[in-house]
Order: sequence, then C-alpha cells, then structure tokens
Amino acid sequence: MHDIWKDMFVLGLPLLEKILRPVIVYAFLVISLRLSGKRELVQLNPFDLVVLLTLSNTVQNAIIGEDNSVLGGIIGATSLLVTNYLVVRFLYDHRKLDQLVEGRADALIENGKVRTQHLRKELITMAQLQAAAHKQGFSSLSEVEQCVLEPGGTLTFLGKKPGTEDVRHQELLGRLERLAQEIALLRSSQPPAHA
Repeated sequence: MHDIWKDMFVLGLPLLEKILRPVIVYAFLVISLRLSGKRELVQLNPFDLVVLLTLSNTVQNAIIGEDNSVLGGIIGATSLLVTNYLVVRFLYDHRKLDQLVEGRADALIENGKVRTQHLRKELITMAQLQAAAHKQGFSSLSEVEQCVLEPGGTLTFLGKKPGTEDVRHQELLGRLERLAQEIALLRSSQPPAHA
C-alpha cells in the first residue's frame, strides 16, 4: 500500500523543474502559434485540427518529464494555469504588447471586395472563406460587406446594407402588393354588375 501512495504523491523530478517545464512549453507554444498565423486558431480544415490535437500530445512529456505522479500532474497543471493567468493579466494592462503577441485583425473582405493577397498571407482558400460565410448565414460572398479575421482566429462577417434605391423599390413593391390585395378584396365584396 505504501508504494501506491509513493507513486501518486512523491515527485520524480525536483519541484522547480516541475514548475519550469510547463512555463517553458507554454512560452514556446504561444510564440509558435503566433508565428504560424491566425489560421491555426480558426481551425478551418481537418489538417489544422489534427495539428492542434497532436500538438498537446507531442509536448506532454516535455511538460511532465518522467514524473507520472498525481502530485506532479497537479503541479504541472497549476503552473500552466498560473502562467496563463499572469500572462493574460499582464497583457490586459499592456495593450501594445498584447497586439504584438496576439497580432492585429486582418480584413479579408473590405467594401464587398475580397482581398486575395490577405487570403494568401493567412493561407485561407476562397472555398474556406465561402464555407465560413455560409456558417454565418450568408448565401454567397456577394452579400458580405466586410470580413475580418480577428487576432483570436475568429471570422467576423458584416452584411451589405441595402442602398436607398433598393429600400425605396422594396417599399413600392410592398405598397403595390397591398393595393392589389385591397382591390381583390373590394372586387370580391361587390355584387356582379348586370348589363
């Protein structure tokens, strides 16, 4: 019974190493994901999803080392959570550094025109952009006024607003439809005329 408790709660590595390993891996992943672009965060295709899922498994041993104890896992997880809290808190107070770490938003569609050079830079295909627009309720990209790839990897779409001529045209069509309905109602309520 003593060996079970020892395996669960006796650290296989020094405490400082258990704390430093997750911090170093955290810093590496933040920098790597920043350099690989916002596309990795948006998960537009199965390949990116596979990379993100296997990434956590790949760095697992770097975080825990040869220590599989429960206490070691708790220390590693706590180190990651505390590091993330401190980084987020620090970046919240330093907006310019936050922009450097997270990057800036990138307009993929502006004034209704697709900016293909920005798509190429972010490695997003036209088909992937159209699929993302469909998910947001747009039947085609021609309905989109603006699409922004946010620093966190989300795509924000803004639809085109109808012009004043389109609004007037729709109002006139609506009025004509109501007039046609009223005329039909009047015709049905009058007795037939005899000649």
